[in-house]
Amino acid sequence: MNPDFVVDIGNTRIKWGQCSAAAVEKFVSLPSDDPAAWQTQLQDWHIQEKKTWIVSGVNPKTRTALIDWLGVHGQDVLLLDDPAQLPLRVKLERPDHVGMDRLLNAVAANSRRPQGTTAVLIDAGSAVTVDWLDEEGAFCGGAIFPGLRLMTMALHSYTALLPLITISKPSPALPARSTPEAVEAGVFWTVVGGINKIVERMAGKGKPLVFLAGGDTGLLAPCMDRPSLLWPEMTLEGIRLASGRCQPPVHTGRSRI
Repeated sequence: MNPDFVVDIGNTRIKWGQCSAAAVEKFVSLPSDDPAAWQTQLQDWHIQEKKTWIVSGVNPKTRTALIDWLGVHGQDVLLLDDPAQLPLRVKLERPDHVGMDRLLNAVAANSRRPQGTTAVLIDAGSAVTVDWLDEEGAFCGGAIFPGLRLMTMALHSYTALLPLITISKPSPALPARSTPEAVEAGVFWTVVGGINKIVERMAGKGKPLVFLAGGDTGLLAPCMDRPSLLWPEMTLEGIRLASGRCQPPVHTGRSRI
């Protein structure tokens, strides 16, 4: 089947993707706790009749709320939440303990990965994940660490005087000349350095494809050591590609999650 819409529910944002028969054609990022914003998006996309939605994500509470909300609005919703539903080999002892977003990124990357080529999947949002696909396209695991926003929040929350700052531009200058600028530079270059070092350790002398997704891709992409394919809708495309294995509709005016 080919869905009309796919949804990736993250920890702080929700992405909606509108699908054609061949790809996710356009997407938007919405607040995770604002049904008024969801309603506005329905209107902006002129969604008035019943459509098919595939929903996945890492935030069960928000996922339940959105599924209920879509059901109230007369939409058909299917759930993608089990690694066994995915067309993907996972070389880990507990595939069910891996975030679905990471596995869906692998499904998407395999659609663009030439046979015999390894790949690195970077997803930079609230958390940063850096994962490895082997020559056969199997998911082999990776690394997880805090993203830009989580690091700045932690510094503000667990110190007495450090301000809460927002990182809005790439490559902050060093040495920084004020405390806010020092926080910005320290967090930014820590995340960039962490990604680059992990990719280097995974790849060795090889030449994997590097895919970059997530809300902070625009900030981080210019500072990647290796050429990277910027693909902000990668997770959504993974949902679309795996849609044929979804569970039956999960809404009847209430969630069955």
